[in-house]
Amino acid sequence: MKPMTEQHLAVLRRHMVELIAIYTDLASEELGKAALDERVMAAMRRVPRHLFVPASVAPYAYQDMPLPIGFDKTVSQPFIVALMTDLIAPQPHEAVLEIGTGLGYQTAILAELAGQVWSVEIIEEFASHAEALLQGLGLSNVGIRVGDGSRGWPEHAPYDKILVSVAAGRAPPALLEQLKPGGRLVLPLGPEETQFLTVVDKDAAGQLETRQLIPVRFSRLETG
Repeated sequence: MKPMTEQHLAVLRRHMVELIAIYTDLASEELGKAALDERVMAAMRRVPRHLFVPASVAPYAYQDMPLPIGFDKTVSQPFIVALMTDLIAPQPHEAVLEIGTGLGYQTAILAELAGQVWSVEIIEEFASHAEALLQGLGLSNVGIRVGDGSRGWPEHAPYDKILVSVAAGRAPPALLEQLKPGGRLVLPLGPEETQFLTVVDKDAAGQLETRQLIPVRFSRLETG
């Protein structure tokens, strides 16, 4: 079979986004909305997911499924990436902290929408690979460091929004501390079998309000 062209890939990306729209509509009762923000959908149409996965699985990049990226890790399925991005609603003037860079796909989506993205990854090979990929795409509003994500990145705190793409038993206290009043943290919470995508809002007085959305399955947050 001949290799796919950019045109083929753009069509597959459009189909991927159409599928995300269908899944969102189907889950509208749990999500409290029937459609995701058009800015998020446009970013999903733009960012080439096939570049952020190993070549061996690139042909499956636009199917709605998680894909292995090495070190027993996966890149989340596109629907979950779009949903988590929509939930934190990154704005052009905002700073976003991401925990779990992986190969940088979710990071790239955030960088399309936020003013600045700071991302923490515990696996050095992932961090350097992601950095090169994002630079290659001209996304210069991203900083990546290697470290324990549960500690956040205090030097650049506070953050308007925080997105955690690895699961934890509870929201790491350092992340809650680094979130601005009026900010929002989105993360998968719970043990391996029963994780829920969880939204934590911090009000102006610093009080936290938590709500669970849908069941999910993520790799665990590694601390060092």
